Amino acid sequence: MIINHNIAALNTHRQLGANQGATQNSLEKLSSGLGINKAGDDAAGLAISEKMRGQIKGLEMASKNAQDANSLIQTAEGALNETHSILQRMRELSVQSSNDTNTTDDRAEIQKEMDQLGKEIDRIADTTQFNTKNLLDGSLGKGVGTAVANINTNTALAADTENATLATALQDAEGNSLGIAVGDTIDVSYVINGETTNASVTVAADTTFADIFSGAGTLSAVTDDDPDAGVTLTAASAGFQGAVNGLTLSVKNSDGEVRTGATNALSSFNETTAAADVRADGEATFQIGANTGQNIQLSVENMSASALGVNDLKVGNQGQADVALKVLDEAIGKVSAERSKLGATQNRLDHTINNLGTSAENLTAAESRIRDVDMAKEMMNFTKNNILSQAAQSMLAQAQQQPQGVLQLLQ
Repeated sequence: MIINHNIAALNTHRQLGANQGATQNSLEKLSSGLGINKAGDDAAGLAISEKMRGQIKGLEMASKNAQDANSLIQTAEGALNETHSILQRMRELSVQSSNDTNTTDDRAEIQKEMDQLGKEIDRIADTTQFNTKNLLDGSLGKGVGTAVANINTNTALAADTENATLATALQDAEGNSLGIAVGDTIDVSYVINGETTNASVTVAADTTFADIFSGAGTLSAVTDDDPDAGVTLTAASAGFQGAVNGLTLSVKNSDGEVRTGATNALSSFNETTAAADVRADGEATFQIGANTGQNIQLSVENMSASALGVNDLKVGNQGQADVALKVLDEAIGKVSAERSKLGATQNRLDHTINNLGTSAENLTAAESRIRDVDMAKEMMNFTKNNILSQAAQSMLAQAQQQPQGVLQLLQ
């Protein structure tokens, strides 16, 4: 028997320390609800769960970003709804002014409202903002390094229209003669920067399509190099101020009767390239994902009166009002196209928000399986370790009593 080293007590003490440590670890997990409180609990699991946490927080913020983007789009689209209403009212006034039951004074009063409505379109474009960012003045659009001239295209005319003589060779896209005869009159009307221009040419045997515009000043360059692309008219001046809007042509015979077929074919011009002024790139980028590069872009075009071609639009006489109708139809089409684009992006973002929510939920579930503690299972461990600690304490007391037997030998 020895008394200097109580091996049984040392062994029991070691077991007691281990049991108390396990009990403390279980208490830590039970009190925090986490299976990983420090790296030593699960080194690999900690690294994986932290990466997942970064993704989860990124997805949640991306969802907020998408909702903010939706709010921005709704602000812009709401403003354009009012622009639409204004353009419809301007068109209504143009129809009214086109009727010759109106006197000059009547049309002057109509013109006053037209002018104010045009100014309101500009005010809406200049002041519509979201978080102090202008939305409709072009600053949220793609950059334009060089001013662009607008192009009007007519696909109803056959190839080589530029050089074809009107009286003998001018045909529609199906090869049918337009029936324009020598002595007919072709009237051209269009609007540049609010000013209505009218020109007229009397058809001679050698009059070509390009000659129609010779009396209209430097209207545009006529090209028809591509037989499948029809005829294009490029504005002589680039930018909004030089854009050609509402281009119409009317063919009349020597008796003043309109040649309907020829008029319809010649007037089928639609803008295929919009005018643009120089501007810095302000295209909006919406971060709708948790990682780099997971974003979408949105460009909102300039929706001012100049960009729409309706600034200072004149309806002071029947001719001006008649041309204004086509200009306003084109402007309404531009606003409709922009609103349609905004609506499509908004619908896309709605799906994005739903997808982000689902992804964040599923990733959170996966992270929970790594990071969170199973309370029932850990309570079982705590109970076991607690009982073992109590048993070790009892056995340590017994081990401490063993050296007392030496006293019997010393008596």
